[in-house]
Amino acid sequence: MAKKQPAEQKNAKTPKPPKLDKKAYESELERLQAELVDMQQWVVETGARVVLVMEGRDAAGKGSAISRITQYLNPRSCRVVALPAPNERERGQWYFQRYIEQLPSAGEIVIFDRSWYNRAGVERVMGFCTTKEYRRFLSQAPTFERMLIEDGIILRKYWFSVSAEEQLRRFRSRVDDPLRRWKLSPMDLESINRWDDYSKAKDEMFIHTDTSLSPWHVVESEDKKRSRINVISHLLETVPYQATAPYVPKLPERVGHDKIDRPSRGEFRYVPDVAAKLERKR
Repeated sequence: MAKKQPAEQKNAKTPKPPKLDKKAYESELERLQAELVDMQQWVVETGARVVLVMEGRDAAGKGSAISRITQYLNPRSCRVVALPAPNERERGQWYFQRYIEQLPSAGEIVIFDRSWYNRAGVERVMGFCTTKEYRRFLSQAPTFERMLIEDGIILRKYWFSVSAEEQLRRFRSRVDDPLRRWKLSPMDLESINRWDDYSKAKDEMFIHTDTSLSPWHVVESEDKKRSRINVISHLLETVPYQATAPYVPKLPERVGHDKIDRPSRGEFRYVPDVAAKLERKR
């Protein structure tokens, strides 16, 4: 069983880690993202299948970490899966069934932004599943993951840990930001008063699903920039990829073309050049 992390302890004051140097952070992130491109090329060329499970507290930084991971990857072979609440038909299925439909084919990376662990988290805390369904999940999840791994899928599970104080600060910043208010769902607001309930659910989930074959990797996320560097570094270190020769396309020489008649520019509808007002004054 994984030890309880400091940022998850009740009433624990988690010290804010020192800020990273901005230039050093950006340089290291760019280097790691270049390695992610190499890893993706290896996945495509070898037919590997990679699954990342990203879980954790609301506002713990999962979304921004996923964004940095996928920023330069080819979306044709890297998908982010963020499933909505199950519909009526899906509620009548085996719980894992709709997640199985999203698993990668050969040469694909799939990142679950929330995963089958919804059952052990929000569904458990908010009463969206029965105790029997919850217990069945805790029993079946390790077996389900063992089957994925035995079939050759590379599975990594990350838990983003954040303190209650930092979570609340991030919630408040979203309230004040009209561009990010949409990120505050009713479930997010409810989690403020259910911190202890979520802590208990997380601890019990780890007892049953933090296995030697499919362990949880905890990402301390009091500082989002630090957590991004750490999670990408860990991913690259634990996926057994080998850099392959990069594909560098050779651009053809432009050949001459016969002059052809083209419609005049005045015949087309162009969007107004409102950007002109931003031009530098000479």
